[in-house]
Amino acid sequence: MTVESTAARKTTRRSSGAKRTTSAASAKKAAAQSAEPELVQLLTPEGERVQHPEYDIDLSAEELRGLYRDMVLSRRFDAEATALQRQGELGLWASLLGQEAAQIGSGRALRDDDYVFPTYREHAVAWCRGVDPTNLLGMFRGVNNGGWDPNSNNFHLYTIVLGSQTLHATGYAMGIAKDGADSAVIAYFGDGASSQGDVNESFVFSAVYNAPVVFFCQNNQWAISEPIEKQTRVPLYQRARGFGFPGVRVDGNDVLACLAVTRSALERARRGEGPTLIEAYTYRMAAHTTSDDPTRYRRDAEREEWEAKDPILRLKAYMEREGHADAAFFEELETESEALGKHVREVVRAMPVPEHMAIFDNVYADGHALVDEERAQFAAYQASFEGGEAE
Repeated sequence: MTVESTAARKTTRRSSGAKRTTSAASAKKAAAQSAEPELVQLLTPEGERVQHPEYDIDLSAEELRGLYRDMVLSRRFDAEATALQRQGELGLWASLLGQEAAQIGSGRALRDDDYVFPTYREHAVAWCRGVDPTNLLGMFRGVNNGGWDPNSNNFHLYTIVLGSQTLHATGYAMGIAKDGADSAVIAYFGDGASSQGDVNESFVFSAVYNAPVVFFCQNNQWAISEPIEKQTRVPLYQRARGFGFPGVRVDGNDVLACLAVTRSALERARRGEGPTLIEAYTYRMAAHTTSDDPTRYRRDAEREEWEAKDPILRLKAYMEREGHADAAFFEELETESEALGKHVREVVRAMPVPEHMAIFDNVYADGHALVDEERAQFAAYQASFEGGEAE
């Protein structure tokens, strides 16, 4: 038992029943007032523009339309990928639905020479880095192991192992510092991955070596079926303080705030001031992956609450109110969105089936007894089917 809890118990014993009731009511009121977390916000859920003393941003109408277009097309691509998985065209899919602002805002804060280390859900960040979205689907269809050259777009391959990419990002950032470059690195991970040892080890090394890296945690409230309140006793961004660098919580459904905060953290890294932890407070609207059933562990009312904070709708409301976009813009974007969906469907269904035995190639430079044995077993298995051929 902690010192505080012991003291609180003694005080309660000395108090009258009326005082206990008053104390409980005060605590309940305080809890209600703090239900909404303190975070950096520049655009309210209703689409009202607000100012922030430390983080602010001034964007043109064209730039705002660009951010909106990015989010809409990213969501359309994600919806098409989900549909393709349900139709048996993909083996699995991890939806980004609801997290578009966090990814587009942070992605558009990057310079071309910055380097990105994603997890497996950063489809909108890949969009910002110029990665062909259909290349993302090749891995989930099982026809390639990544599909893009990481160095062409400074966007690393997707990482399925939770948290390991933060160590890769830290090491890369340490290398940048030794080379004397002024570029920065950003590592994406989720609230669940923040409990991994790899993430905490990357915090230690990045702080000690003053690495130019930004840790971008998308706190979407659920680590598969584990809610955030069962994952941590303090807000995630506060963990950075224990490692000796700053942390900030941003409204992850506010694309303007995500852009401003990430841009500031990247600039800080480039100045040689070390790492920053950004906690983008957002929500995973869909399932963890298409193999998950969120109705088994979360309430519909919770999802409805977050639907009212939709990142796309709030930016649209702001642009319409301020006259930054007209009906023609939205109509043209809808047409472009449908064209993207059609293109994705056609490309995915036309992807060639890889050679069955290709998985055994290039594992080792020379022969390997175990791989040879596995190759023979798999060849026999393929040949067991009617019309099967062993290659």
